[in-house]
Amino acid sequence: MSKKYDKLGNDVFNKVEKINSELFTLTYGALVTQLIKDYEDIEQVNIKLEQMGYNIGIRLIEEFLAKSGIGRCSDFIETAEVIAKVGFKMFLGVNAHVGDWDTDRKEFHLTIEDNPLIDFVELPDQYKHKLYYSNILCGVIRGALEMVQMKVKCTFVKCTLSDDSTSEIKVVLEEVLSDMIPVGYD
Repeated sequence: MSKKYDKLGNDVFNKVEKINSELFTLTYGALVTQLIKDYEDIEQVNIKLEQMGYNIGIRLIEEFLAKSGIGRCSDFIETAEVIAKVGFKMFLGVNAHVGDWDTDRKEFHLTIEDNPLIDFVELPDQYKHKLYYSNILCGVIRGALEMVQMKVKCTFVKCTLSDDSTSEIKVVLEEVLSDMIPVGYD
C-alpha cells in the first residue's frame, strides 16, 4: 500500500502549482515571530498555531480530495499512509513516515524527514522544548481529518529545532464521527 501512495504523492506533487519554498518558509517564520510578540506566553503561541492550522485543514481537505482523486480510506491505517505519502508530498513537497502504532491501531507517529517550515530557523534556548514551531501542521491534520469524520488529537513529540534527532507528530484517533447531515441541509 505504501508504494502505491508514494507514487500517487509524487504524481500529485508534479501536477500542483508550486510556490517559492524560501518565501513560504520566511513568511511562516515572520508569522511565528509576530505571534511570539503578540502573546508572549509560548503555550498561547502553540495553541494559536494549532488553531490556525485547524482552520487551514478544514479548507485544505477539499483541494486535497479534488486533486488527489482519493476516495474514502478503508481504515485508520490507510488514512495514516495517505497523510504521510500524499498529503505531505502534495502540500509541502516532503515525505513523512508512519510508525509506532499502538496495539489498537488508533495511534501512530508521523516522522517528517525534511520539514520545510524549519529551514533557516534556529530556536533560542528559552524556546527549546517549549515552542512547537511547526504546530500549525498538527492543526492542519486535525482539521482535515475532522472534515472526513475523524476526530483526532495531534501533538508534537519531537522537534529537530529542540535538538531532537527527528520531527515527529503523534496522531491519536479519538472518535469516528457519524455522517450526520447538518441542520438545514435536508
